[in-house]
Amino acid sequence: MKRIKRSKKRGPVVSKKVIYDGIQFASGLEKYMYTVLKQNNIKAKYEKRTFVLIPEFYFDNESYERTANAKGEFKNRGIKKIQSIKYTPDFEGEGFIIECKGRANETFSMRWKLFKKYITKQLPGVVLYKPQNQKECDKTIEIILEHQKK
Repeated sequence: MKRIKRSKKRGPVVSKKVIYDGIQFASGLEKYMYTVLKQNNIKAKYEKRTFVLIPEFYFDNESYERTANAKGEFKNRGIKKIQSIKYTPDFEGEGFIIECKGRANETFSMRWKLFKKYITKQLPGVVLYKPQNQKECDKTIEIILEHQKK
């Protein structure tokens, strides 16, 4: 009888960390983006800053629920500090922000929408790019270079 080996669940997306030029990138796609930016003399900082999309706040009401991982007792878990929602894009340059996203996790879509709203209100005129493969990274470089000519 053949045994089936089951691996421990690690979450939906596991990317391989890569070190290049002394920088630890969260994925190979981020490293690729860094190399093409560098080859084209486009200045951009890797994970330059973190944006606070929704500030922390105090929830003063009652809230009957289990813990976030659906374990524990169904009880009042209200009246507490709620942590802020933050976002750190991969690259930030003069007038643009790049987020390399090969495979998004389940929370990325909502965080990305909140980030777009933040950009609309706080940084109008900033161009966002979200390449999902190397071909799109190359296209991102082409568009940035076109914008720099203007």
